[in-house]
Amino acid sequence: MASSLTCAGVVWAFLSFLCAAASCVGFFMPYWLLGSQLEKSVSFGTFRRCSYPVRDESRQTTVMVEQCGRYASFQAIPSAEWRICTVVTGLGCGLLLLVALTALMGCCVSELISRTVGRVAGGIQFLGGKCCLLVRGRGC
Repeated sequence: MASSLTCAGVVWAFLSFLCAAASCVGFFMPYWLLGSQLEKSVSFGTFRRCSYPVRDESRQTTVMVEQCGRYASFQAIPSAEWRICTVVTGLGCGLLLLVALTALMGCCVSELISRTVGRVAGGIQFLGGKCCLLVRGRGC
């Protein structure tokens, strides 16, 4: 199996894949914020939530739904900031995963990644990582 990457490139490819996978798992899991509400443990992320309150019209009370799920629609995400976080974090994770998978393919295919392509991919990866850090740093 021929490779178009140097030893440093192979290490970068595998570390990139691990970081992209960790970012994607973190994006899809609803455990960004943990707390309690109505004496129940609750958690939510940008577009998923676990144990959330729902108004029961028949009993005129608020009850806790003890299951995890996505918001019913994009507009159902609680605030504009959380919607922005969802989009930016999703784009960042997508960019990171695209570059990581391309780099892994470079481990197996000769002449796939040139020096210029490697630099551009590193720039895209930097941009994707900055998107994820920017969003998480703002408290989203």
